[in-house]
Amino acid sequence: MRRIDPVVQLLAPVAVIAATALVGTIVSSSTETYVVNALVNVSIVVALYLFIGNSGVLSFGHISFVAVGAWTAGVLSMPVDEKPAIMPNLAGFLTDHTVGNIPSLALAAAVGGIYAFFVGLPLMRLSGLAAGIATFGVLEITHNVLRYWEKIGPGLNTFSSVPETTGLLQAAIGALIAIGVAFAYQRSRFGRMLRATREDPSAASAVGISVYRQRLGAFVVSGVLAGLAGGLYVHLLPLNTEALYLDLTFLTLAMLVVGGASSLWGAVVGALAVSALDSFLAQAENGVRLPGFTLDLPGGTRLVVVGALMALVLILRPLGLTGGREFSLPRRRA
Repeated sequence: MRRIDPVVQLLAPVAVIAATALVGTIVSSSTETYVVNALVNVSIVVALYLFIGNSGVLSFGHISFVAVGAWTAGVLSMPVDEKPAIMPNLAGFLTDHTVGNIPSLALAAAVGGIYAFFVGLPLMRLSGLAAGIATFGVLEITHNVLRYWEKIGPGLNTFSSVPETTGLLQAAIGALIAIGVAFAYQRSRFGRMLRATREDPSAASAVGISVYRQRLGAFVVSGVLAGLAGGLYVHLLPLNTEALYLDLTFLTLAMLVVGGASSLWGAVVGALAVSALDSFLAQAENGVRLPGFTLDLPGGTRLVVVGALMALVLILRPLGLTGGREFSLPRRRA
């Protein structure tokens, strides 16, 4: 088995992110929004990969960490004089304080990690279907708390008046941070131990590896990245609780599966490829002009097509478009 150069493994996704950001500088302003959104999706999917790809445990709850990160950054960065109109029932200490863009992103990442830690304490003892159902329960609980508890946010209202600071540069930097953290983790001893628990939990336990601790550690790190992505998301466009719920959960999991859940390269490729398809279909639902005709699709088509694509990939290429492998350069045979 040939050794894959780790430098190439890191530089390939970095180059793709840089190329995507460069494309965003030469397209129209409306298309640029889709490019920025795709880069934020990369951060979310890489956070998913860090836990799911390395542990083999399916999680439906990571959008919960995106949501609490978005709520943290949104509430704390909104101007003080705008809060009473949008969040009249907000707790006093949140009403009276506002922070800048970078501190709000840092706090979003911290809250995402802390929330993942407390959620993971009981959940990381589970595996298989039980873990998936439990994490889905976390998503439901988080969604309803954010939706109805107006002491910590706008509730049913949409987050407005949040400074829209997530542009191409910031979204690209966020994606690069997520890629760098995920790459460093998978190359570390902790990443290797977690993958050992994925391949054979019994053998890993027999040699002294704590399956619970390794899963919990990865869960917390992925929660930090997901919280950061949530902060970027709320600074990109106005959000409500429905925007950070089932549709985004399904879409980001589809990105990971289509690209290849067991590799960082697959997570990046899947996020960008499915984001491009999803953006085109979203435009087509409102009517898009193509050479010779106008494509006008019914509402909801994008989720149907993405679902069909995910099923097709699972049938024809179960390891995803990248085959579950990291990027490598072809080498000549002696």
